[in-house]
Amino acid sequence: MQKHFIPLLLLLLFTNFSFAQKKSKTKVEPKDKLELLKEEVVTKIENSQKLTQEINDMLFSFGELGFQEFETSKYLTSLLESKGFTIERGIANIPTAWIAKWGNGKPVIAIGSDVDCIPKASQKPGVAYKDPIIEGAPGHGEGHNSGQALNITAVLAIKEIMEREGIAGTLMLWPGVAEEQVGTKAIFVRDGYFKDVDACIFTHVGNNLGVSWGDAGNTGLVSVKFNFEGAAAHAAGAPWRGKSALDAVELMNIGWNFKREHLETTQRSHYVISDGGDQPNVVPSKATVWYYFRERTYPKIKNLFDNGIKIAGGAAMMTDTKFTYEILGSAWPGHFNKPMAAAAYANIRKVGLPKWSENDQLLAKASQIELKSSEVEGLATVLDTVSEPVYSPLVLRQGGSDDIADISWSLPTIVLRYPSNMPGMPGHHWANAITMATPIAHKGCTAGAKVEAMTILDLLYKPEVLKEAWEYYNTVQTKDMKYTPLISNDDKPAIKLNTSIMETFRPEMKKYYYDPSKYSTYLEQLGIQYPTVRRDQLDAIKNLK
Repeated sequence: MQKHFIPLLLLLLFTNFSFAQKKSKTKVEPKDKLELLKEEVVTKIENSQKLTQEINDMLFSFGELGFQEFETSKYLTSLLESKGFTIERGIANIPTAWIAKWGNGKPVIAIGSDVDCIPKASQKPGVAYKDPIIEGAPGHGEGHNSGQALNITAVLAIKEIMEREGIAGTLMLWPGVAEEQVGTKAIFVRDGYFKDVDACIFTHVGNNLGVSWGDAGNTGLVSVKFNFEGAAAHAAGAPWRGKSALDAVELMNIGWNFKREHLETTQRSHYVISDGGDQPNVVPSKATVWYYFRERTYPKIKNLFDNGIKIAGGAAMMTDTKFTYEILGSAWPGHFNKPMAAAAYANIRKVGLPKWSENDQLLAKASQIELKSSEVEGLATVLDTVSEPVYSPLVLRQGGSDDIADISWSLPTIVLRYPSNMPGMPGHHWANAITMATPIAHKGCTAGAKVEAMTILDLLYKPEVLKEAWEYYNTVQTKDMKYTPLISNDDKPAIKLNTSIMETFRPEMKKYYYDPSKYSTYLEQLGIQYPTVRRDQLDAIKNLK
C-alpha cells in the first residue's frame, strides 16, 4: 500500500504545482485606483451625452457677440447653480463674466472656454452651403458654443467622484468673454482672479483631439482704437472752416501702410474704420479707426503700438485735429505647459477620435467641396501628435492670437482641442458654424470631455504632475521671459462693444432660441434633415472615389 501511496502523492503534488503555475501565468494585476476612476468618469460622460447636446445647442441658438453674452451667461450660471456651484457674477466689472466654484482646498483647477460668436455668421446647422437662420445676424462661426458644454459635462462627472471619494480640491469654471476682441483675460489676470489657481485647462474647438506645449508659434497683440476730433463745416459751402477727422484717419492708414514695408515679416496688422463720419456734405468732426497690432514677443508688440501712436500723431498734425486712443484688448503670444500636455495626450490616446457616421462624413466632404478646400477628406480619422514647441521669436507658425496666453503666462496652462468642427474651413466664417449644432459637435464634445475629466483626475490624484508643471513654468517658461501686461491698471473692459448689433438682431434671434422641452435637438427644432447637401455636391463626392 505504501508503494502505491508515494507515487500517488507525488502525482498530486505535481498536478497542484502545474495548476498553480498556469494560474500564476494568467493572473491579472488589479487596476490601480486612478485607472478605475478614469474608467468610471468615461462611463459617466457617455451617459451624459444628452446634457452635452442640450448645452451645446442652446448656446448655438443664442449666437451672442463679445461683451453681449447675456443669455449665454444667464443659462450657464443658472445651470451650474442648480448643480451646487457658487457663482460670482459680473467679475472685473464685466456684466457677462462670472466664476463658478465647487469644492474646497487645494489644488484649485480652473476650467475655461470661450462663449462669444462672430458677426454675420448666422448659419443653419447641418446644411453644407450658405443658408443663414437670419440674414446678416451673428452666429457661432468659430464654434465657441461647444466648449462650455464639454467643460460642464466633464466637471459634473468629476464632482460626483470627488464627493463620493472625499477628494480635496476646488473646481473653478469660467467663460472667455469677448475672445474675438481679446477683451477680458488680461483683465481677469490683472484683477487677481487667477492669483491662487494651481492649474488651468482651457478648451477650444478644433477638428481633431490635440494638445501642444511650449511656444505655440502664434502672435500676441494689442487692440487699439484711435479717435480723431476736428471741426465740422459745410463740405461745399465752407470746407475751409472744417478740420476733417476722417482725413486724419485716412492719413494714418496711409502712413501705416507705407510703414509695413519696413516691418519684420512676423508682424500682422489690420484695421477697420469704425466711424467715418455721418454724411458726405458735412466735414466729419469725429472719426475712429480700430487697429490690431500683432507680433511674436512683448517688445515687438509694444514697438508696433508705439509706431502706431507716432503715425496717429503725424496724421493729427497734418489735419490740425486732435487724437486719443483706447486699448480694447490684448494678448500675449502663447506658451503652454509640457507636463500637463503630456498627461492630457496620454488620455487623448486612450479616448481616441469619435466614430463618425456616414452622414457626418458626407456633411464634412460636401462642406469642403463648397468652400473649395485644398483637400476633401472629410473628418479626421487619425489622431494628432503632440505639437512640438517653436522657441524662435523669428518663426511664425500661425498669425492668430488668443488671450488665453495671458493666463498661460500666469500659471501652468494647456489648451485642449477637440473635434467638433471639420478640416479645411476658412475660420471666423459662416461655414465654421455648419457642424456646430450637429452630431459632429456633440461627439467631439463628448470625446473632449472624457480627456478633460481624465486629466483633472491626474491633477487631483498625482501630486507629481502639478509639481512638475510648476517646475516647468518656473525654470523653463519664465526663466528668461517675464509677463508684462499690455494693459494698464486704468484700462477698462470695452463692455459697450457690439451693443447696437445685438439690439438690432436679438428680437428676431429670440424666435429661434432652442427649446429642449419640445425638441430633442436644435436640428429637429429648425426642421433640418441631416445632412442637407446639394446634388452637385453629391456628384462631386462620387467623382472623388
